[in-house]
Amino acid sequence: MVDHVPFTDIHMDQETVDDVADVLESGRYVKGPVLEQFESEFAAASEVDHAVGVSNGTAALLLAMKAIGVGSGDEVLAPAHTYFATVSPVLELGATPRFVDIDPDRYTMDPALLREAIQAAEDPATIVVTHMHGQPADMDPITDVAAEYDLPVVEDAAQAHLAEYDGEMVGSIGDVGCFSFYPTKNMTVGGDGGMITTDDPAIADEARALRNHGRNEKGEHVVLGLNYRLDEIKAAVGRHQLDALPDWSAGRQRAASAYDERLMDVDWVVTPTTYGNAEHVYHHYPVQVPADKRSAFRAHLDDYGVDTGIHYERAVHEQPAVRDRVGLVDVPVAEEYCRRTVSLPMHPRLSTEEIDHVVDAIESFEVDA
Repeated sequence: MVDHVPFTDIHMDQETVDDVADVLESGRYVKGPVLEQFESEFAAASEVDHAVGVSNGTAALLLAMKAIGVGSGDEVLAPAHTYFATVSPVLELGATPRFVDIDPDRYTMDPALLREAIQAAEDPATIVVTHMHGQPADMDPITDVAAEYDLPVVEDAAQAHLAEYDGEMVGSIGDVGCFSFYPTKNMTVGGDGGMITTDDPAIADEARALRNHGRNEKGEHVVLGLNYRLDEIKAAVGRHQLDALPDWSAGRQRAASAYDERLMDVDWVVTPTTYGNAEHVYHHYPVQVPADKRSAFRAHLDDYGVDTGIHYERAVHEQPAVRDRVGLVDVPVAEEYCRRTVSLPMHPRLSTEEIDHVVDAIESFEVDA
């Protein structure tokens, strides 16, 4: 009998613990061979030439944007539905985010609205695209528009490790990809960590310098950088997590398929949409419920021992730190989605019994009460 279904489940095996112990005993904690191995393996898995480990996913976005030249006065096209960390580096660099509403089914940037957003901008510098919930954004039309206006594309792939779009790995489609290894992500490094991916050696070299006080391979401080390094201990964890990730992605997909099947006839619940040209890796399994019932719905599931989340409660432009800088924004789809979304438990080891318990709890909710 299932009494509690946790929202996520972070897994560490004994081999990972042993390798961490080896690093501790080695005395080499930063800028060592384990990080180099992790970067090489992550680059190969992501099908790019270069991967640069950094201290967290936000740092990955910040350094990627800085490496491609985003600066004060620039405008960055960004999705209206994303985590705050997609946009905070834009503001930190003195640039201004210009928000593009989302596709109502994919929950990622709507390519049909991107061109008019670029045309409305005074000084567009780049496009940042979030692969939200593990769902790849619709990249072909986005990169077509980017090429038309000669704008680089940054992929925020923090929630979409090893997801694919039209046979290409996310993080390899735009000019630069950015990943997070925060503990709740599809893979972790046992704490904060991040990775930058690119085929451009100049971007990679710039990112490597920026993460290490602006130093080049000769030890010269050639640019103004700070300390955004990823250490050896976390790299050791990351190598094992990366090795297990394909199996874990398959586990998430199996769980999502089970949810899809069980929730098919619950007409007041909207489940995620999948696409033939994209492989969703389900960092989250978000459903939409009536906005005026969401709080009661979550409380009901809590009574059944089912943990839930909201990703996210408000569109990013509604956050005070952003709102005060960008003013009025017209993104009704993102705002409505944020009022209705609820994330159900999702992780690779979610059992059939646990999914049945979650759906039984959903079906017992009196939505018309």
